[in-house]
Amino acid sequence: MTTGEPATSIWLRPERAAVGRPAQRSRAEITAAAIAIADADGLKAVSMRRVAAQLGTGAASLYRYVETRDELLDLMTDAVGGEITFAEPGGDWLADLVAMGEGFLAGLRRHRWLVELVITRPVLGPNGLAMLEHFLTVLRGHPADVLTKMEAFAMLNGMAAQFALHEQTGGSAAQQRNAAYLQHTLASGEHPRLAELLSQSPPGPPGPVDPAERFGDILARVLSGLLGPRPS
Repeated sequence: MTTGEPATSIWLRPERAAVGRPAQRSRAEITAAAIAIADADGLKAVSMRRVAAQLGTGAASLYRYVETRDELLDLMTDAVGGEITFAEPGGDWLADLVAMGEGFLAGLRRHRWLVELVITRPVLGPNGLAMLEHFLTVLRGHPADVLTKMEAFAMLNGMAAQFALHEQTGGSAAQQRNAAYLQHTLASGEHPRLAELLSQSPPGPPGPVDPAERFGDILARVLSGLLGPRPS
């Protein structure tokens, strides 16, 4: 491969090298071992040597199935997509897409290492294609054009990743710290527009709202903005 030439997708190559001893492993088995390591010790712990040790074999043998660590990361990302179960479309496209987003967010919560890959190394493999196919099946007959539908799919995935990242980097604890600083600063009178806006909040006990609890509602509003309101 020459410099600058895009690498071939791992899913466009045979399951294993055509030469050498008969296969004793599979990509699925190797991927499962890598996911187990990442779940236990984080993404940095995943290496060909560590995965091989987990499987009781030598690292060199894994290169018959996976050429690089990056390819292994792609397999891991796509494998988690296979954990998501999709219900048959129920006729309310917005509710169906929100349920899909919530399923993806659940996967990100189970596998905390996945957020980094979704944001920095997006990949489209067999399970990712299945997710996209389900998304488009839900929107079958919807008048939005193809570009808008693809933008909506990207927003669904991106929002789930950002919500998961928020939880991992402080979540409600960070919210509370920021809220305390905000209340302190507003007392200075230096931000009248912000004070006016917050004064319109409904009565009740003060305190930040955890965004994680409102994921479905916020996702629904974003998707409605892109695709239009759900049919009445």
